Amino acid sequence: MSSEPTETSPEDVNHRSFWMPGNYQRTVRRTEDSFQACTDMVSCFQERARVERQYAQALSEWSQKWRPVVDSSPLYGSLMKAWQCFMSSADRLASLHASMCRALVSEDGDRVRTWQKDNFHKKVFGGFKETQEIETGFARAQKPWTKKLKKLDKARQAFHKASRREYLIREREAHAQGNPDVNIDKQKKLQEDLQLASQEVDKMRSRYEKVLEEVNRYAPRYMEEMESVFDQSQDEEKKRIMFLKQALLSIHDHLDVTTNESVRSVYSELHNTLMSIDEQEDLRWWKNTHGPGMPTDWPHFQEYNPEKKPKPKKGKKEVKEVKEVKDVKEVKAIKQVDTGTIEKSVMIGGVKVRALYDYVGQETDELSFKAGEEFLKIEDEDDQGWCRGMKDGQWEGLYPANYVEVV
Repeated sequence: MSSEPTETSPEDVNHRSFWMPGNYQRTVRRTEDSFQACTDMVSCFQERARVERQYAQALSEWSQKWRPVVDSSPLYGSLMKAWQCFMSSADRLASLHASMCRALVSEDGDRVRTWQKDNFHKKVFGGFKETQEIETGFARAQKPWTKKLKKLDKARQAFHKASRREYLIREREAHAQGNPDVNIDKQKKLQEDLQLASQEVDKMRSRYEKVLEEVNRYAPRYMEEMESVFDQSQDEEKKRIMFLKQALLSIHDHLDVTTNESVRSVYSELHNTLMSIDEQEDLRWWKNTHGPGMPTDWPHFQEYNPEKKPKPKKGKKEVKEVKEVKDVKEVKAIKQVDTGTIEKSVMIGGVKVRALYDYVGQETDELSFKAGEEFLKIEDEDDQGWCRGMKDGQWEGLYPANYVEVV
């Protein structure tokens, strides 16, 4: 059967009080707790950075997956642009969330770790110098107080012990007075014991009150020294709180997309693109591109026109000088152009070509040939569209490049 919960007694509250011996340890532990909090904070937001990176990667992968589908979709016009804008917005958001990841790791994480290193000085055998300094201050201030409390507790116990003995003797003496079975000598003995017990109680009371007065006189000094050390601890904790506040605000600034101008710009542009969907313009474009608005060459009478041969390009390079050689492999031609004279090497061995059309040379330095006739091209096409060729191993001249094909 469960019992009703009882309220905390004043003695329990007093026992847990900061002023009681050893209870300053909760304040001392704040240094180590703050150091651990910094470590946990870095780990916490490093994990958040991984979340941001994964989200950025997911956005990018989503955009890459669907962009080809969107680009090849049957939609058109402003509606197509609106859908495509979702892909470009995702790419921009992916970049922003990737930058958030970098900021959480390289800026916020490094800032906390650097501050942690500068403000928490580890001891060789564990713990922190800051913890030792505060703990030593509290212990020094509390040492005389602890001694006085022990002395007071000892005096209190002695007084209570004497009082309890007096109470028991008084009870026996009162019982003996009304009991005819107790003889006179026994009653006198109880009265003497009661008198001695009362004297002992008065003595212990006096000693107890004296020690208590001494403790109460020392209390202000004890409180002043403890508060001095506590204020020092508070100052250190204030610095830690202020720094961590700024660190968390910095993290908030990096994560708060509601005030990020780049994010606003992304969604503002996307919204404007969606609002610019114009059904009338899209329908007009479709009508003119794929509908009755398309230009059409309506049927009409057409005269017969025989197929025309491709015309050779106007102009050619005039041969300035040709060296006499015995082998085609050693032929070199020097042509004069508008800007001067350039020397070119003839192809080694030549390339076999076949004439596509008949051609009759108009000048003495041109080759003539029939459609289907084969000969060698010994020099590539020049800027004017002419090649140099050789027929039957002896006739050499220029011909239009578009009149032949390579065999």
